[in-house]
Amino acid sequence: MGNNNKLILFWVFLCRAPLIMTHTLTAFMELMDHGIVSWENLSSVFIKKIAGFVNAKVLDTSIQQVSLAILESMVLSSSSLFNEVKQEITLERLISHLQVTNQQLQTKAMALLMAMLQAGGEADRQNIIHSSSSVGDEMAHYLYVLQTVRLNHLEARMRTPLDSYNQEQRDMLHELRQAAFETESESGLSNERRRSLCAKEFKKLGFSNNSNPGQDLSRCPPGLLALDTMAYFASRYPDAYSRFVLENSSREDKHECPFARSSIQLTLILCEILRIGEPPSETGSDYHPIFFAQDRLLEEFFCICIQLLNKTWKEMRATQEDFDKVMQVVREQITRTLSSKPTSLELFKNKVNALNYSEILKLRQTERLHQEETLAPPVLELKERLKPELLELIRQQRLNRLCHGTLFRKISSRRRQDKLWYCRLSPNHKVLHYGDVEGETETPSIEALQEKIPVADIKNVVTGKDCPHMKENKGKQTKEVLDLAFSITYDVEEYSLNFIASSRTDFCLWTDGLNVLLGKEMSSESMRSELEILLSMEIKLRLLDLENVPIPDMAPPIPKPPSNFNFCYDFSQAEQ
Repeated sequence: MGNNNKLILFWVFLCRAPLIMTHTLTAFMELMDHGIVSWENLSSVFIKKIAGFVNAKVLDTSIQQVSLAILESMVLSSSSLFNEVKQEITLERLISHLQVTNQQLQTKAMALLMAMLQAGGEADRQNIIHSSSSVGDEMAHYLYVLQTVRLNHLEARMRTPLDSYNQEQRDMLHELRQAAFETESESGLSNERRRSLCAKEFKKLGFSNNSNPGQDLSRCPPGLLALDTMAYFASRYPDAYSRFVLENSSREDKHECPFARSSIQLTLILCEILRIGEPPSETGSDYHPIFFAQDRLLEEFFCICIQLLNKTWKEMRATQEDFDKVMQVVREQITRTLSSKPTSLELFKNKVNALNYSEILKLRQTERLHQEETLAPPVLELKERLKPELLELIRQQRLNRLCHGTLFRKISSRRRQDKLWYCRLSPNHKVLHYGDVEGETETPSIEALQEKIPVADIKNVVTGKDCPHMKENKGKQTKEVLDLAFSITYDVEEYSLNFIASSRTDFCLWTDGLNVLLGKEMSSESMRSELEILLSMEIKLRLLDLENVPIPDMAPPIPKPPSNFNFCYDFSQAEQ
């Protein structure tokens, strides 16, 4: 490998044109992906040179993309290479690549960052301020994984109960009490008097066990995380904290909102909403943009939501018996607001406070009425009549999507490749055209795609582990790849055209479209979702004129026939 290393370095140092440099690095990647030579044989000089391409502020983006991919492979292949790459590449530089407009460069930078996080375990992590522009499915997955990894660092505190013998934790509890009440000096009090005073103030603070408040924090989750959020609120927003506690301690016992009990339950709700402690899914892409603009997300969320809880408690005129009902409303306020994807804490705060209890009741009533309407027998019958027309609309959309075509990536058993190929259906729906393409260019013409398969020769469509290219690499493919794989068999079973979609959406579009070509039923979750949306929209349009008009469960009875059917008028008798 020494001579090979020198040869590669020779070309890297001599090549100056960006295109030639890109091809040189790509060729190196392809050479290494064959697995003949180990990544660990690379020299430190070569690693520094590749890292220099990534760290350069002004350089062709295609060179930086390939360089990032090379460094990712190094990090994943060896812990020693990870340490060398970590010394050369700073997180700040990777973050700068995430803030550019080039989606491919963003994705490669995020892939390297995730590789470093996985390899390093406790590697330094910085906030990523992500733009509000739309991102691709792969980039969304990386952002989701980063968010999950960051939040899961709170799991240890969440699963640790308070230790009554731990002096630091006991001090945090007493600091909560002292921050809420201006108490006289306790140094001159007897032990009995001091215990009595502490128990009284812990009761006002909302602890169930006022003589031993640590018992309230023994439940896991939320464990010590609830103590952390309360302490953060008390120190970060002391005025709001004091106002909350004193306002409720002056109310009647049955109407007061217990701060400690509410905080513990609210922390648990936030842990469930943010899925703290759950491992990242291989196909997940649901991330919160607000996460990338805030350092201590959970604590700041808590500070906003605990004040929201107090506001909702007053709006509901709740008593201690209504505690669970209030918490359900607060959970609904938070989840509904987060579903709108706010990009800042201020925006989240404004939206969640605008969604007061009366608005929640209106939304619930609207949804309940809509559900009752959609479940009425006449509406269900109307849905069944509309389904064939809407299914035909979806079929045409699938075929149009196949006619437009899709860019696919070739994937080996080792890693993702940069080789691309394109496949599209002819306008007359009789032939599938496909062929290799260079780069992610515009839609190639049918004439540019040299290979073709007559639709009449297609025998079947298979997916997942039943695909020939998945059987060949059995045990080496991740669940994510298996979920995106599909193949078409033609002529005889030995011949097939193999696909791996870039996203679940493309997978559903192509499998549905191919099934339509074969005269089979569409079965993807995307089709079912789209059909439900179209049915809901069509039903709403049909029922617009029936607003506030009750829909009967049964059709009105058919009237009895007349006694005779002699409806002819005799003009002859009129003339006489």
